[in-house]
Formats: sequence, structure tokens, C-alpha cells
Amino acid sequence: MIGSTIAKRYARAFFEIAEEERRLEEYYNELNGFLSIVEGNEDLKGFLANPVFDQAEKKAVVESILKKINISGITANFIKLLTDKRRIVILRDIVECYREMMDEALHTVRVNVKTAFPLSDELKAQLQSGLEAQTGKRVQMTVTEDPSLLAGIVVRVGDTLYDNSIRTQLNNIRNLLGEER
Repeated sequence: MIGSTIAKRYARAFFEIAEEERRLEEYYNELNGFLSIVEGNEDLKGFLANPVFDQAEKKAVVESILKKINISGITANFIKLLTDKRRIVILRDIVECYREMMDEALHTVRVNVKTAFPLSDELKAQLQSGLEAQTGKRVQMTVTEDPSLLAGIVVRVGDTLYDNSIRTQLNNIRNLLGEER
């Protein structure tokens, strides 16, 4: 819980700067891009998380990475600050907190959709417009295929799950029949 509180504090500070400069999405993309680099390399991730290694070494590695990628000075300074304060290990939490604040400010909701079959562009557009009408927010939709669903669709909007898959319906029938015995 403490890590979460600290992550929110850092995310809030960075968010306020981004909001002031009207670059919410740009700074999020930069921060998330750096996170992808760290999480994409297990050795780097372990190095940054290991307290045995010297802070100066960690800072040097982070700075060399920042020089190689196209990132704004504000985001680079924020990442250096996290490294200096030994908070780089909670970067994922900071990015997630920032994204939640950004989504709220931009009236956006992230929706995950699982289908048993690929959706046509027309169906995706219909689903997105229906979800936007239902939520009253701009929808950023991620669609994945899951053949184990058999047919139907599963939609997650925040903490709410709408499961209209055949697999779930069959499981419900199976449970119902099992209870009647």
C-alpha cells in the first residue's frame, strides 16, 4: 500500500506538469515507452531493482538509455529523479497511476474485448460507438481473440465484466444442472 501511495504522489506531480503544458498523452507515451524498454530487458530490470548496485551506476545506465531514445527533457528529468530517489522500481505503478489520471482528465475509458473470432472493422466501429454511448466517454478499445470462448464476446470496462460467451453460458447451464441433482 505504501508503494501505491508513493507512486500516486510521483504520478500526480508529473501529471500536473504535463497538464500545465497540455502534453498529457505525449508525456504518458514517453514514460510508458521507457517502461517498455526496462520491462523488455530482464537484466536491466533486475539491475535497476537490485539495491546492491551503486546509484551512480544505475544513473549512468539510465542516462545512456535516455540519450538513445527520443524523449522530452521533462520526461527524461522525471526518470532521472526517480532513479536518484530510488523510485525507478515503482515505475510501472507510477505509469498506471498517471494513465488513470490522464484517462479521467480526457474522459476516456479503456475497454478490453475478447472474441472467439476476428472482428471486422465495421463490427469494431459499431461496438466502439455503442460502448461510447453507454459510458459517455471516449473509448480506447483493445480487441484480442480467444478461441476458448467458443463464440460470443467478453467486454471489460474498468472493473465491470460483460461476459456473453458461449463458454460461460455452458458453464452456467452445467452449474445449474449440477445443483438440481
